[in-house]
Amino acid sequence: MTRMITNIGGISMKNPLITASGTCGYGREMAELFDLSILGGISVKGTTLEPRLGNKPPRIAETPSGMLNSVGLQNPGIEMVIKKELPFLSQFDTAVILNIAGHSIEEYGLIAERLDEVPNLAAVEINISCPNVKAGGMAFGVDPQVAAQVVSLVKSKTKLPVIAKLTPNVTDITEIAKACEAAGADILALINTVLSMVIDIETRKPLLANGFGGLSGPAIKPLAVRMVWQTAQAVSIPVIGMGGITTAEDAIEFLLAGASAFQIGSANFHNPYAAPQILAGLEQWCEKHGVKDIQELVGAAQ
Repeated sequence: MTRMITNIGGISMKNPLITASGTCGYGREMAELFDLSILGGISVKGTTLEPRLGNKPPRIAETPSGMLNSVGLQNPGIEMVIKKELPFLSQFDTAVILNIAGHSIEEYGLIAERLDEVPNLAAVEINISCPNVKAGGMAFGVDPQVAAQVVSLVKSKTKLPVIAKLTPNVTDITEIAKACEAAGADILALINTVLSMVIDIETRKPLLANGFGGLSGPAIKPLAVRMVWQTAQAVSIPVIGMGGITTAEDAIEFLLAGASAFQIGSANFHNPYAAPQILAGLEQWCEKHGVKDIQELVGAAQ
């Protein structure tokens, strides 16, 4: 499968498939089903400075062609992740990406300065869809200047490649993308979930305890493809595409739109074998269509 080899922004992967943060924990459960070494990369659960219990339940709701989640970044905190979780993943031949989040710009920096000491870590992915408590709860990623400040700080604290994961809940995602590129981001990843809501018509209350949640799944794929297309044309750094990918054909669509790699998210929930199946389908498609290097497809749509 040498045709699948992917090198983007300082990350070397055997193929362009990465499992998305929040959909595979820290890899332990998924490793019971298949060898994680077949993956190009794994982006682990969003990790914060201190442990978090997450939001009150209910925090998951099914929707047509998708799901809403309001888990709230439940995680054991960076200390425990470095000591207990990341060493487990070092046994696999896959690029390990640590997704980080914070309630303030300073928190991102405090996490990032710990990462160069972690062996076998391939990159850090910044979740800038988090609420900035110092700005009234507005997400870092909706303001180009604030997003750039987060990226710049993380870049100054680590030598690892930095991936900025962008929120779709903005008017023009290319403005955020260009700001992150100017601030030093090595790679952009998009899209994160779409802010949405479901109401129980019997109780007349929101289904999620937190009111709103992030929509993921096939329902958001056309939106994600459009944003990847726009972003890939607006910046010169590589783009990782995600949003509703469930088949090899979906992944190819993102590559054609300009993504150099892609992430599999909510598909992992309803089909834990989605990643190996998509990889097999991608290889078969390339063989059938005479594609000798997967990067031939990147941005090939006219």
